[in-house]
Amino acid sequence: MTSTTVRNMERPLVLATGRAHPELAQDVAKELGIELLPVSAYDFANTETYVRFSESIRGADIFLMQSHTAPINQWIMEHLLMVDAAKRASAHTITAVAPFFGYARQDKKGRGREPISARLMTDLLHTAGADRLMSVDLHTAQIQGFFDGPVDHLWALPILVDYVRTRVDLDNVTVVSPDAGRIRVAEIWASKLGGGPLAFVHKTRDVTRPNKAVANRVVGDVKGKDCVLVDDLIDTGGTIAEAVRVIMSEGARSVTVAATHGVLSGPAPQRLADCGAAEVIVTDTLPIEPSKRFESLTVLSIAPLIATAIKEVFTDGSVTSLFDGNS
Repeated sequence: MTSTTVRNMERPLVLATGRAHPELAQDVAKELGIELLPVSAYDFANTETYVRFSESIRGADIFLMQSHTAPINQWIMEHLLMVDAAKRASAHTITAVAPFFGYARQDKKGRGREPISARLMTDLLHTAGADRLMSVDLHTAQIQGFFDGPVDHLWALPILVDYVRTRVDLDNVTVVSPDAGRIRVAEIWASKLGGGPLAFVHKTRDVTRPNKAVANRVVGDVKGKDCVLVDDLIDTGGTIAEAVRVIMSEGARSVTVAATHGVLSGPAPQRLADCGAAEVIVTDTLPIEPSKRFESLTVLSIAPLIATAIKEVFTDGSVTSLFDGNS
């Protein structure tokens, strides 16, 4: 049995991963000073998935990592099967760790006869046997209430802010939200960067056309400013690229983009490389293969944050204290 030297009531800490993003799990295991639990996982000819833990996990506190990247449905199913296998192997507690949580953008009904897919996701994980859910920067905080159990909602903001502080003139920063709905996040960013002014991009979206939004104008003063455009994820890159162009057209000196999740689907890398941003900063909650990387892209490690949160959960510590300094 691979475990940490620290034990919680003599129960070992076990970390296992699916095949979606094993590099991140390896980095987390290294931060924890443990080895990953060996897992046998493969696909049958008809694409059904098989998983099995290669060692006993009876009585263990097990953390099952899987980032829900493309092909997203395959990796979600593998995650569910790992949870079910852990339950049937008599693990003491099961924490589903999804650095990027799939279907989080579908958290409410925008029109009639639509599903609330984020709720379905939490129900599936709970039914499979997960006692606890851990994720990074959920698209909306309300998803925490969908899961029937404890949810550790981690913030990548401290990691991103620490890096951005070294890249911009803090006396000349304006934090920009890509839309009015994320102003609260922009306010937190602004306070961490010295309390500078805020702005947001006014945009319109056709709910019948996914990944389509039009940036119309900037509300707020960005002229001559070093702007930091913040968001939780970048998917096709269209919204962010348009926002950068609108901000620059309003006279900004520079635009730095910071987001937690680099989904980077389809044309995103080219759009971001060509949009005029000085730098695009994301974390490695999702795998970013070489073909998606470009010169102005910076990828920061999220492993220390996840490892610290896992350790706090395992030792009955405080995850909240990671962000506000209070236990």
